[in-house]
Amino acid sequence: MPTFSPEPQHRHGTPPGTAVVIVNLGTPEAPTAPALKRYLRQFLSDTRVVEIPRPIWWLILNGIILNVRPKKSAAKYASVWMPEGSPLRVHTERQTKMLAGHLGERGHHTTVTMAMRYGSPSIPDVLAKLKAGGARRILVVPMYPQYSSSTTATVVDEAALWLLKTRNQPEMRFVRNFHDDPGYLAALEKSVRKHWQTNGLLGAKDKLVISFHGLPKRSLDLGDPYFCECQKTGRLLAERLKLAPEQYRVCFQSRFGKAEWLQPYTAPTLKQLGQEGTERIDIICPGFTADCLETLEEIAMESKEDYIAAGGKAYHYIPALNEDEAWIKALTDLVESHLAGWPSKIAEEPHTLEASARHAIHLGAHS
Repeated sequence: MPTFSPEPQHRHGTPPGTAVVIVNLGTPEAPTAPALKRYLRQFLSDTRVVEIPRPIWWLILNGIILNVRPKKSAAKYASVWMPEGSPLRVHTERQTKMLAGHLGERGHHTTVTMAMRYGSPSIPDVLAKLKAGGARRILVVPMYPQYSSSTTATVVDEAALWLLKTRNQPEMRFVRNFHDDPGYLAALEKSVRKHWQTNGLLGAKDKLVISFHGLPKRSLDLGDPYFCECQKTGRLLAERLKLAPEQYRVCFQSRFGKAEWLQPYTAPTLKQLGQEGTERIDIICPGFTADCLETLEEIAMESKEDYIAAGGKAYHYIPALNEDEAWIKALTDLVESHLAGWPSKIAEEPHTLEASARHAIHLGAHS
């Protein structure tokens, strides 16, 4: 059995190509229990996502979770499923096309595609296809603004596993994070201000809740920077919006299991605010650049019900950046900065002219 994957046939005179891969978390193929079971099995088997001893976790995962959760999750996915498919996939595909267009307008001769960490299209399949198409420089952009071992690092892991099986490896770069990127923050600010133009500014009894996906507190204790980067994003966004400390809260959603997670928790915070007489909540999830099940069902629907039941009045979910033009420009700037030094523009690619000249000489010799 060969150690390395077969190499594509070499084509002499072909200039090395540059590619950009946008990577998001992943999604089931359909809002059905079987599809959810396949997706959850892959997702929850990642040792970076769940850091519980494997024998114990295998029993929990296969004995309980995969027998109970797929059906419940499928119903939730069905409530937000779009005609074109899963919201996360649809928005990521649209972002990819828009990014390709913006880079093209700036003169970059770059292949832009997308991959999913869990599900399809997989990172190994996308990288292999790019390599077969002539890509010799690949920039991987995990769409997680705040770095975490359980998100960004898993993307790097998967790409590294593919590299281990590749004889002729392409040059690769990775975007680590962009939690404090000015363009990203400006896009978030614009989305909030646009919401306020329609719904009015926050009043004395109103609050902006800035909610991020939660992680076990143990991750922070072990050195994961995610909590700190979330706090920084929240603080910088609040500063841009000129909010006083009492006008906003940074929280963490999606707690799972009995272990302590990053606090404060979003759900109890919303209930408390409702009980205390907060009249209006505007909530935004800056950790998601594309809307998905977690934002559309848990935050926009379930959290609203919890807040209203606790005595709250108005509740508004501010959508993820999705295809917002300010965000796509910021993403283009981010990608362009990480392409620096790589000849991704046609005028910068000396091999293109050399290859054309050799091709012309070859044709002349046989005419």
